[in-house]
Amino acid sequence: MEYAALYMFAAVFVLLLLGYPVALTLAGTSLIAALLGVVTGHFDLIFLNALPNRLFGIMTNQTLMAVPLFVLMGVILERSKIAEDLLDAMTRAFGRAPGGLGLAVCLVGMLMAASTGIVGATVVTMGLMALPTMLKAGYSPRLATGTICATGTLGQIIPPSIALVLLGDVIASAYQQSQLSLGIFNPRSISVGDLFAGAIIPGLILVMLYSVLMIVVALVKPKLAPPADLPSVPLPALMKSAAPPLILIILVLGSILFGAATPTEAAGIGAMGALVMAFFRKTLDREALSSSLSSTVETTAMVFFILIGASLFSLVFRGYGGDELVAGIFEHMPGGVAGALAIVMLTIFLLGFILDFIEITFVVVPIVGPILMAMGVDPIWLGIMIAVNLQTSFLTPPFGFSLFYLRGVVPGTVATRDIYLGVIPFILIQLAMLALLVWQPALATWLPEQLYQ
Repeated sequence: MEYAALYMFAAVFVLLLLGYPVALTLAGTSLIAALLGVVTGHFDLIFLNALPNRLFGIMTNQTLMAVPLFVLMGVILERSKIAEDLLDAMTRAFGRAPGGLGLAVCLVGMLMAASTGIVGATVVTMGLMALPTMLKAGYSPRLATGTICATGTLGQIIPPSIALVLLGDVIASAYQQSQLSLGIFNPRSISVGDLFAGAIIPGLILVMLYSVLMIVVALVKPKLAPPADLPSVPLPALMKSAAPPLILIILVLGSILFGAATPTEAAGIGAMGALVMAFFRKTLDREALSSSLSSTVETTAMVFFILIGASLFSLVFRGYGGDELVAGIFEHMPGGVAGALAIVMLTIFLLGFILDFIEITFVVVPIVGPILMAMGVDPIWLGIMIAVNLQTSFLTPPFGFSLFYLRGVVPGTVATRDIYLGVIPFILIQLAMLALLVWQPALATWLPEQLYQ
């Protein structure tokens, strides 16, 4: 039974591949493994005594309260057509220039990522609104679909991202655990705000590189990104469309970064701000509000249900000595810390093909995070690396989630092959971003140090 923990881990992913629900798979596999261990004398039920405290901790975790509020903010902005108006204004402002529509999509995608934080919603919304305009203007289907997929995944890295909220909470817990394992009984802590600050520079670099790519394509091969014949937009109309989401983003992020509010409080500001904007714009009727609230409840319930299943899984995994087993594997791995980190990143990248970021965050990170951080890996840098890695995974054919989201809304005239080939330049950019973070970790750690130390 030495490798029982790894067998349990493998069983979970086999069942997930067969299509069973994530939360039930995690909880059910863990309970069956615990029962078999008790019968055979290889598992001590005392490990499950910690489950009530874990569940109570989940229910009282103030950081996780930010999740439904950020989800509500994003859904309201989407359903109230604020994002749609912004995209229309930006395309008319930039569209007459070569590559202008692509630049508009990059900028609007960045703002939507910062305001919604949900990859699927951003990709689908941009696919429905921007793709027809780009194709009508004569843009290459590969370039158009690749741009939309790539900008949609910015929701993984640009705060206030739901992924960063969940990842920040898990990383913080893993960081404290790693310090306790080293005999540090007054551990330092990190917050979701640290991760938000760490993600800003890499996120902006990605947007800049996407924009540079669009400009280069427009200059080198103008037929792929021609100017669009669109009516111009007056500056007041552009400001009217751009000001509301910009003000909301500045309020939410600014209050977090400068310590005026916790992420949960800022999420409340964001949700209320989105509701107020939708009210004054008269774009959110009773039906849209009801569907927004229902969508928020469904997403939140899914997150917390998975978290409960993951908590049970981690207890049983630890009861079988899985954490010690993984630590031993990492210690004897060629290349030391670098080798262990490379294996973890590759594993997370591959798991991103079949699992959403929520499952990876709650299942994988608690296992490998404490070990890597005990080996000296910076927690903020690790969190940003994981976020960019997952962003790349969601974009990579043939299983990237972003590709399937877009495939569901594009017209039949656009081939799946075009979508796959269109994202390749953006994948290379994101791999370059990962390499930059490895070469210069300060890209992720400098801003948190300046703000909070």
